[in-house]
Amino acid sequence: MRPADFLERLPETRRPALWLVLLCLLLWLPGFFTIPAGDRDESRFAQASRQMVDSGDYVRIRLGEVERNKKPAGIHWAQAATVHALEAVGIRARGQIWAYRLPSLAGALVAVLATCLLGRALVGRRAAFIAAAMLAPCMVLLVETHIAKTDAALLATITIAMGLMGRAYLTPQSFTAGQAAGFWAALGIGVLLKGPIAPMVPLLAGITLAAMDRPAGSPWWKPSAPWFDALRAGWGIPLMVMFAAPWFVAIGIATEGRFFAEAIGGDMLDKVSSGEEAHWGPPGMYAAIFGITAFPSAWIVLRSLPGSWADRMQPAVRFLLAWAVPTWLLFEAVATKLPHYTLPAFPALMLLGARWAMDPLRVAPPRWIDWLSGAALGGVAVGLPLLAGAAVFRVEGRFDPFAIAGLAAGAFMAWALLRMARQAQWGRAALAGAILAVPLYACVVEGVIPRLQAVWLSPRLAAQVAAVAPGLPAGNFGVVGHHEPSLQFAMGGDIRLLRDGAAAAEFLAGGPGRIVAVNDRQEAAFQRAVAERGLAVRNLGTVTGLNYVRGRWVAMSLFKVD
Repeated sequence: MRPADFLERLPETRRPALWLVLLCLLLWLPGFFTIPAGDRDESRFAQASRQMVDSGDYVRIRLGEVERNKKPAGIHWAQAATVHALEAVGIRARGQIWAYRLPSLAGALVAVLATCLLGRALVGRRAAFIAAAMLAPCMVLLVETHIAKTDAALLATITIAMGLMGRAYLTPQSFTAGQAAGFWAALGIGVLLKGPIAPMVPLLAGITLAAMDRPAGSPWWKPSAPWFDALRAGWGIPLMVMFAAPWFVAIGIATEGRFFAEAIGGDMLDKVSSGEEAHWGPPGMYAAIFGITAFPSAWIVLRSLPGSWADRMQPAVRFLLAWAVPTWLLFEAVATKLPHYTLPAFPALMLLGARWAMDPLRVAPPRWIDWLSGAALGGVAVGLPLLAGAAVFRVEGRFDPFAIAGLAAGAFMAWALLRMARQAQWGRAALAGAILAVPLYACVVEGVIPRLQAVWLSPRLAAQVAAVAPGLPAGNFGVVGHHEPSLQFAMGGDIRLLRDGAAAAEFLAGGPGRIVAVNDRQEAAFQRAVAERGLAVRNLGTVTGLNYVRGRWVAMSLFKVD
C-alpha cells in the first residue's frame, strides 16, 4: 500500500484506539527510560512520592525534612501506587525515575484516546481520530510524558470532563446519569491532582456558552442552558467534592492548616499576581510560542482559526471555542507563564484543526496566517535538532551524530508536509506530521539528551559516591553548593544539605564514615574550617558538570576524614 493510501484510509480504521496507542508509544517511549531525573519539579515530585512509599504516610507531602505544601496528593498517590505495583511483580522501581513517569504517560494516553472517542460527537469519527493523532505529537505533551508531575494526568481528567460536557451541550435530552457521574468524577480526580484548575475549565466554558446562547432580549440572569440541567449539578457537585474532601480534611489536620496557607497564599496567588519562581511572562506569550508548544500540529490549527470563528454559530464549534478561548485568555492574563499551562485547551484546538482539515468546504486562511504557520512548522522542524546539536557542541565541544540525523529528519518532514499543503491534502498532512515526528523526536530525546553527560551532574555525583563508598547511608552524606532535588532522588531524602564550607567541616567531624561533597566556590572555606578543627581529610575525586538550572559550571569534590 502506498503511503498516501495508508494515510487516506487510516481515519476509517475499525481499531482507532490500537493505532493511537501505537503512535503514542512510538512518540513517547524514546528517552522515557534513559533521560535522568530532571531539576527541579520532576525530582521534587518523584522524591516526595518515594518518601511516601518509604514512610507509609500518604497524607503529608514531604521533600527531605521539609513539608511540600503546594499541590494536592493525587499525583503522589498515582506514582506511589505505580511503584508498589511494579515492586509487587519483582521490579525494583523505587529508585527508577521512569516508574514515577508512568502516570504521566498513562494520563497523556488517556487524553489522546478521550479526544478521539469523545470528540466524535463534536466533529465526527474521521476528524476526531485525526485530532487525537494531532494531539499526541504536540511538543508540550511529549515533554510532559517525560516528566513525573501532574499536568499530563490533569489533561486526561479535563479532556474526559469536557468531552462529556460537549455531549451534554449538543444532546442534553439523551445525556445519561452515568455520563453526568463520569463528568463530575473526572473533575473530582482533577481537583486531587491540581486543585481548582480542572473545574475551572468547564466553569469558564459554561459561563461563555450561557452568555453566547442567551436569547435576544432575555435578562442576563436567566440564561438558556438545558445542558446544565443534563449535568445534574445538584448531586454532581457533592460527588466531585467527595473525591477530594477526605484528603483535604486530613492534610488540614496533619499540617494544622499550613497546607492551605502555603498552597493558596504562597503558591497559587503568587503565580497569579507576581510571576512566581521567576517565570513571569507578558500577555500574548502563549500565542507567540504556540508554534513550538503545539508542533507539529500548530500549523494546521492556526490555519483553521479564521474558519472556526466564522462557523461559531454551529453548536459544536461554539462549544470548542468556549472550551479553548476563555481558558487560554485566563492563562495569558496570569503573571506566571509556563509552557504547559495552556495544555487543557489543546484537545479543543486539535478538534477545531482536524474539523477544518477534513472539511471539503474549508475556509482558506489569510495569506499572512498561511505564511506564518508554514514558517513555524519549518522553523521548529529544523530548529529543534539544530538547537540540540548546538547545545552539545557548546557544552561538550563535539558534533552529535543524532543531532545531525534529527536535522535530516526535520528537513524531510518540513518538505513533505509543505508539499502536501500545496496539494491541499490537509487530513493526510495532519497524520503525516504525527508519524514523521517520531524519528525527529527520537533523535533528540533518545539520541542527544541522555548522552549530554555534562548536564546530568547529580547522577554522576551519586555514581562517584557509590564507587568510593558502596552502601553509604544517605544520612552520612552531606553536600554544599548543589542542593538540587535530583541529588536527593539519586541518593535519598536523608542526605544533608549543608549551608557552607564550615558546615561541611562540622558535618565531617560529627561522626565516622561520613562523606561531603563541596563545590569549588566553598572549597577554600571548607579547607580553612578543616584545618581549624585539626581534621585530616582525603579527596575522593571531583565531578564537574553544568548546573543547567542556575546556568553555571560546578566542580563538586568529595572528602572524607582519614
